[in-house]
Amino acid sequence: MKIVLPGGTGQVGGILHRVLTAAGHEVVVLTRRPVRDSDVWWDGRTLGPWAAALDGSDVVINLAGRSVSCRYTQENLRAMMDSRVDSARVVGEAIAAARRPPRAWLQMSTATIYAHRFHAPHDEATGVIGGTEPDVPGYWGFSVEIAKKWEREQEQADTPYTRKVAMRSAMVMSPDRGGVFDYLLWLARLGLGGPVAGGAQYVSWIHDLDFVRAVEFLIDRDDVTGPVNLAAPDPLPQRAFMHALRREWGVPVGLPATKWMAEIGAFVLRSDTELLLKSRRVMPGRLLKNGFVFDHADWPSAAGELVRRVRQERSGAGVVRESRWVARPAPPCRHRGGDKEGGKG
Repeated sequence: MKIVLPGGTGQVGGILHRVLTAAGHEVVVLTRRPVRDSDVWWDGRTLGPWAAALDGSDVVINLAGRSVSCRYTQENLRAMMDSRVDSARVVGEAIAAARRPPRAWLQMSTATIYAHRFHAPHDEATGVIGGTEPDVPGYWGFSVEIAKKWEREQEQADTPYTRKVAMRSAMVMSPDRGGVFDYLLWLARLGLGGPVAGGAQYVSWIHDLDFVRAVEFLIDRDDVTGPVNLAAPDPLPQRAFMHALRREWGVPVGLPATKWMAEIGAFVLRSDTELLLKSRRVMPGRLLKNGFVFDHADWPSAAGELVRRVRQERSGAGVVRESRWVARPAPPCRHRGGDKEGGKG
């Protein structure tokens, strides 16, 4: 298949490009900074020659959006909004204008669209959209508004011959340098991976190989449209999440942090406390209902597998990753592609 990845130069795009290319697919990345021969320049806002890459393609997976790993200033929040909404709009325009439009358009979205809460999980049918919760910083509502407008832009695009799926992704955990797992493991190794502000807030996540498998599943399922949660069925409180990670690395203690300590740390790291403090308790209702089976469903075992890969890759051993589409013997804060939960979300 020919698969086009607008904004495919971030962590999530790198994971998909690596696995899908290894599976033998033609993968084209739309980017502001082309490097590979298969990269095509675009600005993420206006139609141009890049639109020809979508004409005749099989699938478009739009990952474009400014990184959320930055201070949530008004300027940065506006850039997050514009980069997501503009890219979704122009991808829709390119599909609408194509003589041979792709059969599927998978649009990155975010699990942050759901309300901050502890007592009950969110799935696609019963989840509560956030933005009006009491006792949370007002600017958290802007993140929800970004997600709502992001999805609305895809939903309203005039693409009758292209199936549309909005992927509400949790944090994608992979051993890649600079990703969210790399950051959390760094904290754990320093002994700083303890409870933050009590640690009761839920962490939703998905293993990188399950993320790729879920994308493949959604490409194959012609009957699935609309929002789909891409999250493992094991969200857990931050204190338990980090305890499992410390145990797998062999760090016995994780120093706790108060809310104000988290604010200082986020300032130093040029990030924002929403990424640490918002409770994201998300369940993959539609994936499970449609028969998707997670290979890495619980966090302790997933953390162990990721830690092993980190140790192997950093020792030079490497790990072979395969897509299920690979033929096997029988039987056998800059602009970058990414999303709120695919980076440090």
